Amino acid sequence: MDWLNLNTFLELALGISLSAAAGFRVFVPLLILSAAAVLGHFDLPADLDWAESTQALAVFAVASTLEIGGYYIPWVDNILDTVATPAAIIAGTVVSAALVDPSMAPVAQWTLALVAGGGTAGLTKILTNLLRVTSTAVSGGLTNPILATIELAAAIGLSVLAITVPVLSLSLVIIVLLLGLQKLWRLFLKIRSKSESSKAT
Repeated sequence: MDWLNLNTFLELALGISLSAAAGFRVFVPLLILSAAAVLGHFDLPADLDWAESTQALAVFAVASTLEIGGYYIPWVDNILDTVATPAAIIAGTVVSAALVDPSMAPVAQWTLALVAGGGTAGLTKILTNLLRVTSTAVSGGLTNPILATIELAAAIGLSVLAITVPVLSLSLVIIVLLLGLQKLWRLFLKIRSKSESSKAT
């Protein structure tokens, strides 16, 4: 397969990293990608030419502002999670597909984008959703703004790293997801253990 080369790996690393960032904030990675392209710091592939314009930059800026602000409003943040989850998966899939080598067969291109990009965005979003639900249950939503700030920082940091050092960004994404999955597994085992104990009594 001639598409399995270093450039493809870097494109995939960029796509996965931006997808993970979309799991934290859907529009922030698109805003940063568009800004980098408009300012001439990043050359977007042909499939993403539409994002390389001041109009697209303005739209992403407004959307990002509204999304960021919404996550600082108690209970509205939980509602946003419901809408943002499928949006993050779609954004991750589309961005990953656009960044992958265009010479790849369309079926392989979109399958890879859905699994790697959409899957990463969805998993990241699910983890943040669970954290927000836990935060809301424990503090009544008082600590949610702190979580929102951490998520925003993660979205910005991953997006910038993805464009500048995609391999490092991909490594961080893998570490974060593995830690998140480990905690989810422990939570699952704890819940199952409690359920079995209650049944036994």
